[in-house]
Amino acid sequence: MTAITPLEQLKAGRFDTPAILKKLASSSRKLAELKGIAASIPNQGILINTLGMQEAKDSSEIENIVTTQDEIFKNEIMPEAFANPAAKEVQRYRQALRLGYEQVRQSGLITVNHIIAIQAELEQSNAGFRKLPGTALKNNSGETVYAPPQDPNEIIALMRDLERFINEDELFPVDPLIKMALLHHQFESIHPFYDGNGRTGRILNVLYLVKEGLLEVPVLYLSSHIVRTKADYYRLLQKVRDDDAWEEWVLYMLEAVEQTAGQTINTVQAIKMALFDYKHRIRDGFKFYSQDLINNLFTHPYTKIEFVQRDLKVSRLTATKYIDALAEAGFVQKHKIKGSNYYINVALNQILLGTQR
Repeated sequence: MTAITPLEQLKAGRFDTPAILKKLASSSRKLAELKGIAASIPNQGILINTLGMQEAKDSSEIENIVTTQDEIFKNEIMPEAFANPAAKEVQRYRQALRLGYEQVRQSGLITVNHIIAIQAELEQSNAGFRKLPGTALKNNSGETVYAPPQDPNEIIALMRDLERFINEDELFPVDPLIKMALLHHQFESIHPFYDGNGRTGRILNVLYLVKEGLLEVPVLYLSSHIVRTKADYYRLLQKVRDDDAWEEWVLYMLEAVEQTAGQTINTVQAIKMALFDYKHRIRDGFKFYSQDLINNLFTHPYTKIEFVQRDLKVSRLTATKYIDALAEAGFVQKHKIKGSNYYINVALNQILLGTQR
């Protein structure tokens, strides 16, 4: 078993290499651009809901919980009629992300108790930190290459150290993007929970960026990059443990930030264009136009009459009339599942499907 040492015992100066500083500059620029573009969307809930679901899907896929966008959104609108276990898991990930985001907004901190609450929401379990030995990581030959800490007291002590590292900037004065890479590795190596360590760790990534003010809302989701480079992700995690190769790991994570920020900028811009297109055409063509209606259509890529009724504060008959008129005009597609209608935002759905290519 490899011993884990507190991160502040690393030398901060070792990350001042030309390669890291160059990549840090380009990834920071992309992230700042994303922050600005995301802020230009009038209703931030639209991005949290739609992009949060994409991250939940990709992060779950890393753990071999595989589902489709269609299944996820059907589960959101009709959970009682659409019992898909993988889609429900993805839904819980987004709920855990929202919980963590609210905690960071309210406290400005990421504490051990916050992390435990995020994992509990994710796994629907109050088991807390491991009190029994954790699963060992084996290679293709079945040999153990890494075993996380086994002693419950050591797990608690290491997580307290990690909490201080996250929240006390003076402990390790490096750029927050470098700190994010380090704390993600440390969390995954501690492996403090029975289940959900990978997904909880990936939620912590974006929450840390929000805590540090690099993002206003949690819209940078690294899981899409990790899905595409899964072998490198696990190889580099292990290379730090075997060879102290922190610099390579930091470069990998900075590249993930830059690539993912660039993709997310394109997605947010496409959503913004579609939103304003719908806004202008619906306002010009229908007397029932309202901003609440636009928010409904773009917060819920799949909506239903009850959502429209609730958000617009109208009767069921009126909500049905509105949404059916939009279906006839081609803004939404009307579908039926188990006797109930639901409506897909055509433009938004195409954008979100495009992010998976």
